[in-house]
Amino acid sequence: GPAALFDSLERTAGGVNTLASDFVQEKHLGMFKTVLNSKGRFYFGKPDRLRWELTSPVASGFVLTGEKGRRWHERSGRTESFQISQEPVMKLVSDQLFAWARADFGWLKREYKISVLSESPAALRLEPRSSATAGFLSHLLISFSADGRYVKTVEVHEKDGDFTRIKFLNTAVNKPLKANLF
Repeated sequence: GPAALFDSLERTAGGVNTLASDFVQEKHLGMFKTVLNSKGRFYFGKPDRLRWELTSPVASGFVLTGEKGRRWHERSGRTESFQISQEPVMKLVSDQLFAWARADFGWLKREYKISVLSESPAALRLEPRSSATAGFLSHLLISFSADGRYVKTVEVHEKDGDFTRIKFLNTAVNKPLKANLF
């Protein structure tokens, strides 16, 4: 059942100290039947360091260390610092990435109603409990690698029918990361 699945995911992900991965992000706009594609790299270092970098079509991204972050965008050429709490959408994404990379099921169960779609490989559906999040988020679909060590795909389904699918590719677990990434 779900409890056993969470235990095993928690144990497996517990052994993960760093992640480095390519990703492909598809944004599906319901109204226009259009898909916007972008590509990038993602890095995670326990407990709270994250780098999310889009490489195409436009170079942009952000780095978080705890609540403090900095972000950049090719078009502006500037790097600016920001507090993640002031950016609700970025906060949603980074909270998810942190929670899954840390396998923080206590937090996930408080924030979401979780149903198991498949046990092996694990696939879950998360529905937000807080009305603030439910205002724009319908649900999340999360699927894991066969060995349960990391997330393979995340789908963010918005209330208005748009959804974003992020697929992680070529994921390396526990490889040393250069300090200057964060």
